Amino acid sequence: MERRSFVRGAGLAGVLAAGAAPAIVHAQANIRWRMASSFPRSLDTIFGAGELFCKKVGEMTGGKFEISIHAGGELMPAFGVVDGVQQGTVEMAHTAPYYFFGKDPTFALGCAIPFGLNSRQTTAWMYEGNGLKLMREFYAGYNIINFPAGNTGTQMGGWFPGGEIYQSLEKGTIDAAEWVGPYDDLKLGFNKVAPNYYYPGWWEGGPQLDIYVNTKAYEGLSKEYKAIIENAASHAHVDMQARYDAKNPEALRQLVAGGTKLHRFPKDMMDAAFKEATALYNELSGSNPHWKKIYPDFAAFRREQNLWFRFAESSFDDFMQAQKL
Repeated sequence: MERRSFVRGAGLAGVLAAGAAPAIVHAQANIRWRMASSFPRSLDTIFGAGELFCKKVGEMTGGKFEISIHAGGELMPAFGVVDGVQQGTVEMAHTAPYYFFGKDPTFALGCAIPFGLNSRQTTAWMYEGNGLKLMREFYAGYNIINFPAGNTGTQMGGWFPGGEIYQSLEKGTIDAAEWVGPYDDLKLGFNKVAPNYYYPGWWEGGPQLDIYVNTKAYEGLSKEYKAIIENAASHAHVDMQARYDAKNPEALRQLVAGGTKLHRFPKDMMDAAFKEATALYNELSGSNPHWKKIYPDFAAFRREQNLWFRFAESSFDDFMQAQKL
């Protein structure tokens, strides 16, 4: 019997029942996954990127692929998400890779290292350089496939007490705190306990967040659902940076109006930090084979990016920021 006659005679239901269109069945299967976030729900920028990803996956599948997101501590500790995904306890996680530096310093190359790449350069290395390829080869050892899913942009350098340093040390309390930047810091209330706000966060020039997916779970998806995950992650990646860029200026204005004092880190301090960071990277290249494989490519890409940004990008920014608009 000809296929066309068979379809017409049996109807679509009969075709599906006979297994003649398995790709269609697979693509439209109802799936329920869980995502463990490393962030609290109160931070709508960072936690919100994971929420947006889950929302977009649902929208693009007509609700057939549903992912519930859970804040840090709900399903597992905030810093336990790599273990959770690796072991298949959850199918996905949304996190900052450098949280897992203790497992292997190479994790940080997927997020941010001192004096690394800014957010645009990080995205360029991931999508157009070798970044995504190299990091996925590394993550394969953890049963994980990663997707870029957010960036804060260059962060601030932190909040420091103006006095009572000796008393703080004596009591064992901290002298400084650092999170991301004005919008989040205002929400967290750091300005209520420390008056001095330093910049830039030279250890986080462009920290990228990732969505981690359990490899076995990912490979079990249809081709269509894999594409949807990739595209939903890219959407969340762009949106998170846009939200920070839009919200930080007003938050910084509010902080300064409330008495916060802005300070730029001294150049000699940053020069010393740069020297020490470079020495550390050289040490890691001599002791860690994963780092040795990825860092030279990262460093070469950074060198080329700085060559370009030094001209058009930086000169335009310098001029515009000096204007009274």
